[in-house]
Amino acid sequence: MDILKKIEMFRQDEEKLKWEGTFREYLEIVKEQPWVAQSAHSRVYNMIKDAGIESDKGKKLYSFFSSQLFGLEEALERLVEEYFHPAAKRLDVRKRILLLMGPVSGGKSTLVTILKRGLEAYSYTDKGAIYAIKGCPMHEDPLHMIPHHLRKDFQDEYGIRIEGNLSPLNLMRVEQEYGGRIEDVLVERIFFSEDKRTGIGTFSPSDPKSQDIADLTGSIDFSTIAEYGSESDPRAYRFDGELNKANRGMMEFQEMLKCDEKFLWHLLSLTQEGNFKAGRFALISADELIVAHTNETEYRSFISNKKNEALHSRIIVMPIPYNLKVSEEEKIYDKMIRESDVNDVHIAPHTLRVAAMFTILTRLKDPKKGDIDLIKKMRLYDGESVEGYNRADVEELKKEHQDEGMSGIDPRYVINRISSTIIRKEVKTINALDVLRSLKEGLDQHPSITTETRERYLNFISLARKEYDDIAKKEVQKAFVYSYEESAKTLMDNYLDNVEAYCNKARLRDPLTGEEINPDEKLMRSIEEQIGISENAKKAFREEILIRISAYARKGKRFDYSSHDRLREAIQKKLFADLKDVVKITTSTKTPDETQLKKINNVVARLIDEHGYNSTSANELLRYVGSLLNR
Repeated sequence: MDILKKIEMFRQDEEKLKWEGTFREYLEIVKEQPWVAQSAHSRVYNMIKDAGIESDKGKKLYSFFSSQLFGLEEALERLVEEYFHPAAKRLDVRKRILLLMGPVSGGKSTLVTILKRGLEAYSYTDKGAIYAIKGCPMHEDPLHMIPHHLRKDFQDEYGIRIEGNLSPLNLMRVEQEYGGRIEDVLVERIFFSEDKRTGIGTFSPSDPKSQDIADLTGSIDFSTIAEYGSESDPRAYRFDGELNKANRGMMEFQEMLKCDEKFLWHLLSLTQEGNFKAGRFALISADELIVAHTNETEYRSFISNKKNEALHSRIIVMPIPYNLKVSEEEKIYDKMIRESDVNDVHIAPHTLRVAAMFTILTRLKDPKKGDIDLIKKMRLYDGESVEGYNRADVEELKKEHQDEGMSGIDPRYVINRISSTIIRKEVKTINALDVLRSLKEGLDQHPSITTETRERYLNFISLARKEYDDIAKKEVQKAFVYSYEESAKTLMDNYLDNVEAYCNKARLRDPLTGEEINPDEKLMRSIEEQIGISENAKKAFREEILIRISAYARKGKRFDYSSHDRLREAIQKKLFADLKDVVKITTSTKTPDETQLKKINNVVARLIDEHGYNSTSANELLRYVGSLLNR
């Protein structure tokens, strides 16, 4: 289907969703679908909830954010459960400005954009449907027309509480156009759109000397004064400020703390009372989520100013730190590259992961416990198992530094260095070493890095390089193993036979001679030592394996190569150790013989077919690993 056809279909679908009727008919919709009368905060919360909520180790994961924001699960859970959820229940937090505070390129603007785009899409759904008085520039809630003395009766009948007063313009229209018959007032379904300024607004401060408060609250239309005779006539007023247009939805207040004070005072009344002052009118009701974002330095400066104390209590600050998980940081880079013009460049496997390791190390704070280093902490945060530590230790580590993630290298810097590598080398393939080299060179040009910080970051590049060395060696060794899974399975079955005999104090039968033999202690220890199992701990480890096999058998499941993470790691390392000399000789030979050449070609083919390399990156990896093994 071509794009024009799709546009036509979208237009037809939009036409089907449009609705127009009288207030009397609208009340029938409200009775059947009471959610159409929900507040702006409630609409945002339900939009997030309706997208789906999953649970992972006691943490809530919101599908609404999952494809755009990575590694911010805890911050997002706090945002939804401590702000949006209680605000949707009409608790006092809805009377606060939501201020997202965090380092540059940490996801604050992306989060707001996701909310705005989400509201636009949600308004096209049944659950997100919104209705407004037809022709109203503020998309006003039709229920505002119900007189105050009847609102208690309305709540008893419909179960809906009405907040807010009819705007000056609609008050006049109801009287003059409809003769006070509110049941005949026309109501229409509206659809949020930032481009059309419907339900979503954005305000950005500019020069205080030139920016007018009218940008927020609207202005007098002087061309109509002669016609209507007074500045207090609502027909002579343009209700086109951002606060007017964002009614029923949300307004993004960019760089709020850089704003002139007179702009901020309007937010006091809006957040606390749900109204604001404009022109020569009574207070104008508005129901909208005000979300702003800033960095930590500006926020500290703001709260230190005594003149801003009235606003302090009207703000809920939500920290949005950098992501602290390597695997999630990798997803951020992958997303940014896919959205760029360099997405046709082959990036060798593990390149982005190694870059992410460096970045995460710059954001982590040194653990207070002396028995754990930053590399272990990085792995624990990423969900990897580290011997001697568990989930409780991870929670303790997170409690040590409440501001962890509020500083360090930002994702844009890494992507800039990756882009620089691609452009400078004019190549279609880059690997982890290329990127680490570029990150190192870029530290000299980074404007906000001190000499001391630079030295610290150089050390992190060295640590990331060591991690890559291990990854590279394992990658090549894996590729050298012919029928790797079969070899691993055979070795594991042999190990399990011996473990079972050992634990049951039994003997094995030699498959060739048929004679009974003792369990092969040398074989078992050669595997267990690969993952640091001591002589004293071997019995407990073997019994644990046997218990796991029994548990699988009871459930009718088969214990296989992937059933025990540590045993799998031990099997892999044992296979790699046995193959090390073969790898070393084959990769380092400058003029390989026919047998060696065949092995190299097989390895390259396997790296390409099974591990995601191309010909260039596979050969570069082989050369590099050969040099490592010959050091």
